[in-house]
Amino acid sequence: MTHHIRKVHLIPAIEGPQRVGCYLRVSTGRQAESDLSIPDQRKQVLAFCAAKGWPVVGEYVEPGASATDDNRPAFQKMIERASDDDHPFDVIVVHSYSRFFRDSFGLEMYVRRLAKVGVRLISITQELGDDPAQVMMRQVIALFDEYQSKENAKHVLRAMKENARQGFYNGAPLPLGYTIVEVEKRGARIKKRLAVDPVEAETVELIFRLYRHGDGSSGPLGVKALTCHLNEGGYRTRAGARFGVATVHGILTNRVYIGEWVFNRRCSKTLAQKPKAEQIPIAVPAIIDLAEFEAVQATLKAHNPRTTPARVVTGPILLTGLATCTTCNGPMTLRTGTSKSGQVHKYYSCSTHGRQGKTGCTGRSIRMDTLDTLVTDHLVAELLQPDRLRATLSSLWSLRAEKSAQVDGRVAALRSEVIGAEEKLKRLYRMVEEGVTDLDEILKERLAALKEDRDRAKAALDRIHVAERPPVEIAPELIERFGRLMRENVTTGEIPFRKAWLQAIVDRVEVGADVIRIIGDKASLESVISSGGSSSVPGVRSSVRKWRAQPAPQDHPLSRPRGDARRPGRGRP
Repeated sequence: MTHHIRKVHLIPAIEGPQRVGCYLRVSTGRQAESDLSIPDQRKQVLAFCAAKGWPVVGEYVEPGASATDDNRPAFQKMIERASDDDHPFDVIVVHSYSRFFRDSFGLEMYVRRLAKVGVRLISITQELGDDPAQVMMRQVIALFDEYQSKENAKHVLRAMKENARQGFYNGAPLPLGYTIVEVEKRGARIKKRLAVDPVEAETVELIFRLYRHGDGSSGPLGVKALTCHLNEGGYRTRAGARFGVATVHGILTNRVYIGEWVFNRRCSKTLAQKPKAEQIPIAVPAIIDLAEFEAVQATLKAHNPRTTPARVVTGPILLTGLATCTTCNGPMTLRTGTSKSGQVHKYYSCSTHGRQGKTGCTGRSIRMDTLDTLVTDHLVAELLQPDRLRATLSSLWSLRAEKSAQVDGRVAALRSEVIGAEEKLKRLYRMVEEGVTDLDEILKERLAALKEDRDRAKAALDRIHVAERPPVEIAPELIERFGRLMRENVTTGEIPFRKAWLQAIVDRVEVGADVIRIIGDKASLESVISSGGSSSVPGVRSSVRKWRAQPAPQDHPLSRPRGDARRPGRGRP
């Protein structure tokens, strides 16, 4: 008979003083802010070690971190330190195994990893040995902790969904331009909603305005040029950092600015998009008009080189990218023809007809110089006269005054917060100096909280000072100067300059059989006029290769007709 002897690795019982690294963790930021769970864990762990005579040589605290994965800085630092060659720890002590890990596989993996370097994991509330029965018990506890964590997550998500359905804020990162206001209190819970921050909202409006209309010294700015403009002008994000291309593009495409805030859009771990049925829209106040936002999305799509070549955006032909055929809504592109005398003529012709013949479109064609002159002369006659400019801008002053009042109110509130926090700090310092109270831990925390409130309000004030508002009114002589200069530039200026300004004012030029319609937005003239039209810098390149990985938004341009420029006759003049 052959006997098979099974090898059993016996782990000796803990004897003598053990060097301890203790790990303390809470799951949410609210628990960390209340400062209840961490001190209680520390107190119990230190009492446990003191009773056994074990020295604590390291403490690792993880405030507001989930234990369902190992993406925890303090946890990783502890594991790396425990694996060092100088063998700093003999044991790692936790309040319970759920503080270390809430995933059964993760717990066992790290327990075995620590065992390889001679470090044991001990729970002061679940003391278990290393025999097979107790190892199995630890695994059962880990499975229960994992199940409980998933159940808690399910119930928390359900409560957050209901909170979102009622229009309340659930704690996601705030987009630039918004702040949080408390609207009601239900028991111990304070319900909050998003509100517009007038100061930051001006920065958001500026970003959209610069992208669509430019800064007055050129045509519309591309995303990269816009980013440089913001950084050079001293504008900063809420965190005080410089703007990046991705940040600016994210602002330009964020639908929260038209009042569409969506909760539960993506999985928090995988970032995968969730089904529409699970997404919950929350109504928030809009900062950008829907028409303006959709026009920006259309421009982003049009400036994508996969959709429109760069020559359409910055080429030398004045109305390339603007002129469209009313029959098929297709673009009109340059075509040339030679007369019997050998003279070359240039025409805007329907590209659909050129590619597909009469089966695609019956065709539309007009001489290039004729259409350029009709459009520019009509703009000069209808829009660039002083009386018309004043009438166009008169409706904007009341809106500016309202926004300025909101900003002034925000400034006053922030200054009040700064003064209030400084007064409280002075009183506390005076109490300490006069011996009325001692500088204990509670007072230190109170001082730190007051300093944080003061610094936050000061940072907001600094952003207000950087983002200086344009003047409330535009002087009549400036309007006259702008109109005169623009009349000259639009009719006889350089093509790059004329094209940049036309694209800043005109959305498209519809060429029909007997009528030409110029479609645009009158509000875009405000930023143009504010600059005085003193520069003739040509427009910048607005399309960039490999623009964005995500799909381009759908094109839904909204515009209103400005006027009709009629031309005599039909066909080629």
